[in-house]
Amino acid sequence: MSVNEQPDLQCIIVEQAPDAILFADGGGIIRLWNRGAERIFGVAAAEAIGQSLDLIIPEKLRQRHWDGWHKVVQTGESRYSKELLRVPAIRHDGNQFSSEFSIVMIKDECGKVQGFAAILRDVTAQWERERELKAKLQELTR
Repeated sequence: MSVNEQPDLQCIIVEQAPDAILFADGGGIIRLWNRGAERIFGVAAAEAIGQSLDLIIPEKLRQRHWDGWHKVVQTGESRYSKELLRVPAIRHDGNQFSSEFSIVMIKDECGKVQGFAAILRDVTAQWERERELKAKLQELTR
């Protein structure tokens, strides 16, 4: 039996994935929030669903985020449908971390953007290792 024949299996995969999987509608309101998102952001699904994505976007980046969001909703195009995006995010406790994610743009049958799904992970440890290696490399090339 294929995965498509088992819709409950698809839900189980999304729910139990260790990465954050979330969906926000065209207005930026969170409509899906899995266990990975709960773990990474420290926010229960019951608390996150119905909230603005501002819940996870650092305040200093919100204007830039929403400007880009509205542009993509209008045009239906984003380079991040094919590329990973690396940006800071915030946890429920206010601590910032490095995230990396891809998006899936959800469109209706007429091509109008209905929202975005994101698959996100915390890459803070990787980012810190890269920063340390760059510093060591600079030190060696002096």
